[in-house]
Amino acid sequence: METRIDRLGSVREDKLKQLKELIAESNNIVFLGGAGVSTESGIPDFRSGAGIYNTESGTKYRPIDIIAHDFFMEHTEIFYDFYKRKLIYPDAKPNKAHKALVRLERQGKLKAIITQNIDNLHQEAGSKCVIELHGSVFRNYCMDCGKKFDTEYVVAQEGVPHCDKCGGIVRPDIVLYEENLEHKNVDDAIKAVKKCDLMIIAGTSLTVYPAATFAQFLKHNRIVIINKSSTYMDLKALLTIHDNVGDVLDLCVPKRRPSVKKKTAAKKSTTKKTTTSKTTAAKTAAKKSSAAKSSSAKKPASKASTKKPAAKSGASKTKK
Repeated sequence: METRIDRLGSVREDKLKQLKELIAESNNIVFLGGAGVSTESGIPDFRSGAGIYNTESGTKYRPIDIIAHDFFMEHTEIFYDFYKRKLIYPDAKPNKAHKALVRLERQGKLKAIITQNIDNLHQEAGSKCVIELHGSVFRNYCMDCGKKFDTEYVVAQEGVPHCDKCGGIVRPDIVLYEENLEHKNVDDAIKAVKKCDLMIIAGTSLTVYPAATFAQFLKHNRIVIINKSSTYMDLKALLTIHDNVGDVLDLCVPKRRPSVKKKTAAKKSTTKKTTTSKTTAAKTAAKKSSAAKSSSAKKPASKASTKKPAAKSGASKTKK
């Protein structure tokens, strides 16, 4: 007798099968990812029960207030104390989600990754087409002279990191609350979304703008949502899967390019046909050439035998 668990399992398998089919028939995929993409790498998200916003900040301020522009400017030391403890994870490594997206990109199907994360894990995994909406903790710069610094420099400094050139405050190249996103990144993201034939939205609650509105630029409903919790797009999407992002993508993205063998076989077949055709043509040409030579050789011999007696006859008359 079928149980509720059996039915749920069947639904999950059907959804995974549908996602595989959608990926197989698509050639211009865009991936929009949030904090849930990196949780399997040991980096907490922001809004879940165990997320950064729902845990103690270690200060008298709320986490959501600390990572704001005005707070950074007014309480820089408290900001950096929180920042180094809660937002930098230098030992985190790419997980199954990041690696699956690399495969999808190398297969020529994934055209852009739009990420709200600041952990650099997509690039570390090997992805090339990454649009970072909120910047990266791996880039830092002096607010006075603009000199750039890596994360190791920032972590190694006690308290507020200062520039070793001019003494200015070094800040992370991330977008804080009350700050605007870079226009180029937003424009590039929208352009990618407009051209895609499948949009996969994963690991995000779709509550942060403008990323939450990118789907409105689609000219179709080919949207897949992969997230543990519900989003406002669930009912509008073509497919919704409430599961771990890494598990789903690892199962649904082929481990190798599916069409390589077929293309190779077709190429070999075409090459073989071309070679056979050339060989046949060459043989036919050789036969024609041989026949022409044979015909040409016979005709002069016939003329010579006809003229020879006349020559003898003429010689005989002259002697007489």
